[in-house]
Amino acid sequence: MQIERYDGDREILLPLFALADDSPTQVSSYIDAGEVLVAREGNRIIGHVQLIETGEGGVFELKSLAVRPARQSEGLGRALVAAAITRCRERYGRRLIVSTAAADIGNLRFYQRQGFRMYRIVQDAFGPSTGYPEGLLVNGIPLRDQVVFERDLGAD
Repeated sequence: MQIERYDGDREILLPLFALADDSPTQVSSYIDAGEVLVAREGNRIIGHVQLIETGEGGVFELKSLAVRPARQSEGLGRALVAAAITRCRERYGRRLIVSTAAADIGNLRFYQRQGFRMYRIVQDAFGPSTGYPEGLLVNGIPLRDQVVFERDLGAD
């Protein structure tokens, strides 16, 4: 497996972006933004991570991260996050943020294990007004609030 910058047609990556975000409206608003790194096995793309500059000096956002379901729990997500951190540092980043649903217990655990810390909650971030279906559940929990994490890129 190798991780490299992806400069091709991002529509090819749409199934991965859809794994990471339940709102086609949201995905279409950011799919072409920033920089994408992909994990490849041979010619097959098995995961991606998208990095976007926030406009605040030295702060990047990990906007999208996904690994094909058949390849999850093999450390590929962890490797993609590590590659994203390296890339941000190469670009003189000092902080990396990422957000996820408060209902997504697996993601909350994953990001904390990658050294991210919670720093903000956005109530009612997920709903019809932001392109998410009404009544969507994650792990049996209503999808409503967003947790924003940060990681200091100078630490380690």
